[in-house]
Amino acid sequence: MPTTGISKFLDKLIRPIFDKHARSATIIDGVDLIHRLEAYRTNGYLKSKTYLCTFYITDLYTMLPQDESLDILIEFLVQQDYQKVQNIPIDIIRNYEKKFYRQVIGSAMGSSFTLTLGNIFMWKWEKQLVHRLEVLNELYGRYVDNIFFTLNDSIEFIDQMLDQANNSHPNIKLVRQIGGSIPFRDVFIENSNGTLKTSVYRKEAAEPYVVPFGSDHPSHVFRNTVDTVITRATRYSTTLIEFEEEIRQMKLMFLYNG
Repeated sequence: MPTTGISKFLDKLIRPIFDKHARSATIIDGVDLIHRLEAYRTNGYLKSKTYLCTFYITDLYTMLPQDESLDILIEFLVQQDYQKVQNIPIDIIRNYEKKFYRQVIGSAMGSSFTLTLGNIFMWKWEKQLVHRLEVLNELYGRYVDNIFFTLNDSIEFIDQMLDQANNSHPNIKLVRQIGGSIPFRDVFIENSNGTLKTSVYRKEAAEPYVVPFGSDHPSHVFRNTVDTVITRATRYSTTLIEFEEEIRQMKLMFLYNG
């Protein structure tokens, strides 16, 4: 596609700026989330009745309002004191001679710049929620279109807060999950009467497939697969029982794949 090169260029230009300035509200991976949870617990904020909350933003990238997203992009750059990025004025970045931004709503999922533009749109959307939770010394983080946070309050208060978030923009709709134990990405998190427990999470519908060991792939591919699974089990498992269960599941998966 003729816009592919422009998309890659814009992503290379803008993504490092977003990653630098939005790091505190961004969850990188499961290990990052676990480290944040451990700090939250160490600081004494994890209580026996602390709720774990997640919500998923439905169809984020197909519902991005383009003009509004670009306005937010410029707002983000200006707030971080950028009038130019690598000597390119930000108004040029926004318009790009009107050759790049043609859709009114939504972005192509295969486009390099889609993820970055969506993240910057969410940076504006989540501001009020982030501030509200920070004042309460709660934990907040977002991985693309999945949000995790903690709250020491009533279910009614949480529902009210999430209803407000759900109604804050016509294009943003949330699917919520609240409880003492919840999955987030590939981590299962449990608040067991004030004790933090974590383990590897697998969706029920997930198929147990990896690269078949009888295939012609280089041997390091198989070693890396095994190393990755063991490392994840070690980092995610709070107890020996959880670790051993994950290793058992790993062995079954490898047997299944020959």
